Amino acid sequence: MKRSWFIYLTSIVGLMAGLAILSQSLVLGMAARPPIVGSPAPDFQLNDLNGQAQSLQQYRGKIVLLNFWATWCKPCTKEMPAMQAAFDELRNQGLVVVAINELEDVKRVRDHIHAHHHTFHVLIDEDNQVANRYGVVGLPVTVFIDETGHIQKYVKGGLLTKELIHKTVDQILAAAQTSEIDQSKT
Repeated sequence: MKRSWFIYLTSIVGLMAGLAILSQSLVLGMAARPPIVGSPAPDFQLNDLNGQAQSLQQYRGKIVLLNFWATWCKPCTKEMPAMQAAFDELRNQGLVVVAINELEDVKRVRDHIHAHHHTFHVLIDEDNQVANRYGVVGLPVTVFIDETGHIQKYVKGGLLTKELIHKTVDQILAAAQTSEIDQSKT
């Protein structure tokens, strides 16, 4: 009798714990799997530091470096100068840098961006929904998106350098040129 009561009680506790975890994940949202290279990048709409709505769709026709970051993340802030340098050097070739801050106060983010003289686009993911759609678990994460809106590279961790950005943009541009040549032959 005691044993069946114990089993019953542990089952109830386990069920309640499972429901608590499920409800927490529904409230905070759980990250999906990272998008597959070659698949369409999930569109989104977020506000910039001035409260203006921006969407991924508005950058169609450009190469987008989409970076998920936070001010408290040392690897994130360490790679931002490389992003800025590459943006300065490659914007005429169609590179757009969009840094998506996760869950931080707009004033804190604005102060950080101004203090470091970054001029790329910064958006605020207040409820972490965009990061979840891109499978972001841990920061930083960078996603390279080609001119047609397809994911070309997914970089986890603080591995972003100016050289890597240049190399990736060159690869995306070369693939686009090859595709244009192939299409003109048909």
